[in-house]
Amino acid sequence: MSYAQHKELSGNRTVAIIIVALLHAVLGYAIVTGLAYNVIKKAAEDLKTFDVEEEPPPPEEPPPPPPDQPETPPQVVAPPPLVRTNVAPPPPMAVVREAPPPVITPTAPPAPPAPPAPPAIVTKAQSARGDLQSLFSGDDYPSDAVRNEDQGTVGVSLAIGTDGRVSNCSVTSSSGSRSLDNATCRILRSRARFTPAKGSNGQPMADTYNKRITWRLE
Repeated sequence: MSYAQHKELSGNRTVAIIIVALLHAVLGYAIVTGLAYNVIKKAAEDLKTFDVEEEPPPPEEPPPPPPDQPETPPQVVAPPPLVRTNVAPPPPMAVVREAPPPVITPTAPPAPPAPPAPPAIVTKAQSARGDLQSLFSGDDYPSDAVRNEDQGTVGVSLAIGTDGRVSNCSVTSSSGSRSLDNATCRILRSRARFTPAKGSNGQPMADTYNKRITWRLE
């Protein structure tokens, strides 16, 4: 290679280096300018949207209390004079007294008429079978009274109905043996027959008949 060619190549390289440096400078300026624009735009937006909050004013101090004033007593006002008027008394009231109700004394109802007195017994009841002692026999002797060798006389009162039968028997005097007493009434109620008593009107009437029955072991 000749010296001239070498010198020409060196000049071309220098020009290329300068051009590249200029291009880098232009690109860097453009980049820096664009970034700066964006920063400024962002700052402007922040300034537009920034709200400034004002501090509230301090509270107002209450006004000082009024100075103490002496209390004045209330004024005493005299009452108006009393005016008396003469009022007529009311007329007397007439008191009307009612007559007391009549006293009604209840009268007792008349007593019912007394029932008619029963007719007097004209004919007493009589045994239709003779002596009542004949109604008893040795077979009627109670077995326990035989074992105990009980003996004695029983007094009885018989109630005679209008049909001549014994309606009731009561012991008026005991023989000392309950078996003999009970056997006496039992036999008389079943075996004794009477002609009923008759009244003054001729009708049969209830009556009583007293008798003594003797029990004796043979």
